[in-house]
Amino acid sequence: MKKVKVATVWLDGCSGCHMSLLDMDAAIISLAQKIELVYGPLVDAQEFPEDVDVTLVEGAVSSQDDLNKLKKIRQRTRLLISLGDCAVTGNVPAMRNPFGVEAVFDRAYNENADLQRQKPTQHLPVLLDRVRPVHEVVKVDLFVPGCPPPADAIHFVIGELLAGRVPNVGSVTRFGK
Repeated sequence: MKKVKVATVWLDGCSGCHMSLLDMDAAIISLAQKIELVYGPLVDAQEFPEDVDVTLVEGAVSSQDDLNKLKKIRQRTRLLISLGDCAVTGNVPAMRNPFGVEAVFDRAYNENADLQRQKPTQHLPVLLDRVRPVHEVVKVDLFVPGCPPPADAIHFVIGELLAGRVPNVGSVTRFGK
């Protein structure tokens, strides 16, 4: 039996969704027999592969790097899942939207600094004017809310997809759960 190629991606968020993924404990073993994890923070792949069956995207889109990465991922993925409240709504990362990019940098590098109050001139991410949820940038096939979604909800969603069914996400998680 051919294994389903699965990728996970962490954009602007806290990695709580990936922690929930790991919280599946022994259930990961049963999934590992059916899937091949081809990309993500738990895998040593440097380049997002071609022909991925399912990608779980955690986090909001807040930088030009996030935007570029997400567009490439969408082109190379058959089924894209927006995982967690940050990916689904923008959630906590989007709290910067009313303030603007320069005000955010000023707060981080001047107001909150005790030493060397200055904005770095190198290696700063190019932030978008507005943090956006994943579906505002690319087509999303399935939304799994939660902050983070519980491990059993993620296991249920993947299990249903592997069985060829569309999961009823509302039966296992909701916003903020």
